[in-house]
Amino acid sequence: MSKIPEDLKYTKTHEWVKLTGNIAEIGITDYAQHQLTDIVFVDFPKIGDKKKAGEVLLTVESVKSAEDVYSPVEGEIVEINKTVQDKPEILNTDSYANWMVKMKVTGKTVDYLSPDNYRKHIGE
Repeated sequence: MSKIPEDLKYTKTHEWVKLTGNIAEIGITDYAQHQLTDIVFVDFPKIGDKKKAGEVLLTVESVKSAEDVYSPVEGEIVEINKTVQDKPEILNTDSYANWMVKMKVTGKTVDYLSPDNYRKHIGE
């Protein structure tokens, strides 16, 4: 059973979001990292890049596949997690303790799922 913290928002495409004011911390869910298995590389956007909600934000590569991670918000990249950049395998250890990017929210967001609705979405 996947770990699903109650204090986060979730997307149908397996991202989590923690909003603090107009800053969104974004990462992948425990379910997503289990599906990917051994993560070996993250192709990050550049600081200052602007993304629309639902647009490809970055790509996570594992030994078995490469999967796109979608932006849950419209905004601008203000920070990338250097620890994840240097050691992407830490996402397999705890995907919630290791956000991937921080974005300044400037527009729309996707429709979030509550923790309960995310559990239903992944069949738990």
